[in-house]
Amino acid sequence: MEVKYETVKQTLRNEIIDGKYKINEKLPTESALMKRFNVSRYTIRRAVGDLENEHYIYRIQGGGMFVQDWQRDWTKNEKNKIIGVISTHIADYIFPPIISGIDSIVTEQGYSMIVGNTLNDHNRERQTILNMLDLQIAGLIIEPTESAMPNPNLDLYRQVQKYKIPTILFHSTYPGFEFPSLLTKDREAEEELVTYLFELGHTNILGVFQINDQQGIDRMAGMIKAYQDNNIPTTSSNVIMYQSSDPYENIIKKVDRMLNSNQEITAIACYNDQLATRIISHLQRQGKEVPNDISVIGFDNYEMAQIISPSLTTANHPKRQLGEDAGKMILKMIAGEEVESKVYTPTIIKGQSTAPLTAKEKTNE
Repeated sequence: MEVKYETVKQTLRNEIIDGKYKINEKLPTESALMKRFNVSRYTIRRAVGDLENEHYIYRIQGGGMFVQDWQRDWTKNEKNKIIGVISTHIADYIFPPIISGIDSIVTEQGYSMIVGNTLNDHNRERQTILNMLDLQIAGLIIEPTESAMPNPNLDLYRQVQKYKIPTILFHSTYPGFEFPSLLTKDREAEEELVTYLFELGHTNILGVFQINDQQGIDRMAGMIKAYQDNNIPTTSSNVIMYQSSDPYENIIKKVDRMLNSNQEITAIACYNDQLATRIISHLQRQGKEVPNDISVIGFDNYEMAQIISPSLTTANHPKRQLGEDAGKMILKMIAGEEVESKVYTPTIIKGQSTAPLTAKEKTNE
């Protein structure tokens, strides 16, 4: 349920965007807003504080609140050789190779890179995009935040498009925009991974997917498609859905409850390798052997996936190649050249975290 300050914030923000309040026009007082929305002064101050941080309003001491020029001119500075890179994470998992790949290409051409981390949060995404636009950067490479959810920042993306700032999206796209993109065939790869589990004799599979990102939606759809294409009843499947903000401890508890309530589950399909490695460690602490007691698959071929024991069965994410391609594409766009979107087909890596269903397991199933 949306909290009160969010309701106030979004209402005022939409009214500013729609032109009800003009640039530099004074907004109603805190008292007037309290009366209008029937909320406390704290709620109003929190809402307008966010709007100020997001450059929608500004304050004049003793004079009140005014509408900021939120559509200010962000035309790129031709002399500026800074490229902005915005991703949901930067320091861990598969992101360092992606960012390193971009850097290796753009620095060769005399460009610098500034990196922003949204932590998959729309408020952080907005602030990061605004900060970079204020620098009049030469180009943007963006991983959309919570790409499967409605994005309140599409007005900024429209401004980026309006000012023809060279921009590339990776891992997901938004309908209605013409930005080139770098995507992976997540649905097809997940379908291939689950089909491989079928070949090993596993049909009662637990899928655990992050559903506020489009990759997670596609991977979950791939698991369902595998059941459909192999004429295996989807009633044999089990799915846990979670969001990126959910603590891992809560996800693990859901997995435990599912495994305890359904003893016939013999394999787990995880949203990514990061989750898969955590689940494997948890199962091992419980005295369960992977893959002898239960098979586990991941996705992305995280470098740790082949170092841990057992090594993971997973799908290979292009990582550094994606970064290098993004770097080459953004440089071409800055030079005024046309570029085409790229779609990568992940290859399946068969590790030691999966094994054929034993005769004993088949009997229990």
